[in-house]
Amino acid sequence: MSDISSDHPDRQRSPVTLAILGFGLLALAAALIALGTWQVYRLSWKLDLIARVDARVHAQPVAPPAQADWNKVNPADDEYRRVTASGIFENDKETLVTASTALGSGYWVLTPLRLADGSAILVNRGFVPPDRRDPASRPESELGGQARVTGLMRMTEPKGMLLRSNDPASDRWYSRDVTAIAGKRGLSNVAPFFIDADATPNAGGVPVGGLTVLDFPNNHLVYAITWYVLALMVAGLLAYIIRSEIRIRRAS
Repeated sequence: MSDISSDHPDRQRSPVTLAILGFGLLALAAALIALGTWQVYRLSWKLDLIARVDARVHAQPVAPPAQADWNKVNPADDEYRRVTASGIFENDKETLVTASTALGSGYWVLTPLRLADGSAILVNRGFVPPDRRDPASRPESELGGQARVTGLMRMTEPKGMLLRSNDPASDRWYSRDVTAIAGKRGLSNVAPFFIDADATPNAGGVPVGGLTVLDFPNNHLVYAITWYVLALMVAGLLAYIIRSEIRIRRAS
């Protein structure tokens, strides 16, 4: 009769095989626990971010950073800060940026606001549908003289979208790239951020402001639980293997 013991499902594994298998499963479980722990830290960071942004958007508006402080502007401290600024709109240097909003597809209207100190801030005055992209179709909105704008500070959006790059030469814009737009319009002393205007109505009904999307996906708890459960499953597999080996050795 031929020897079939090598094919028996309960044959013992060699110590080397057990060591490799054990260390491999332990390393995998440790990596999964590390991933879960990282997601817990990310959850804490995201909750803090949401709380900070919520406090900023509901705070009383303050003056935007002065030109001397522009080099200190950063997303962590300034993104979505509620500000108010006064100046004169340079309507002849308006820029249209492709937009997709709750009101449909169309354009953001970005207009430089020239401040009293000679500096300028690009203001996203709001959304216009395609049939109102031409300033001639909305002459009431082309404000002259002193204007006051209240809104949220936003950081520049360089280069374009994921699948669409800005084309300054053709004046086609898919993101609000402050530096590139300022260069195309020949603007000087332009702030490295822009302002999303609030929902204060504009004459003629457009542009429509107050459409800033404040959406911070927060799936970190789900991810953390997933990684921890997978780590537990790996640990369970390792425990099963150990118990099986003990049983086999006792039976042999």
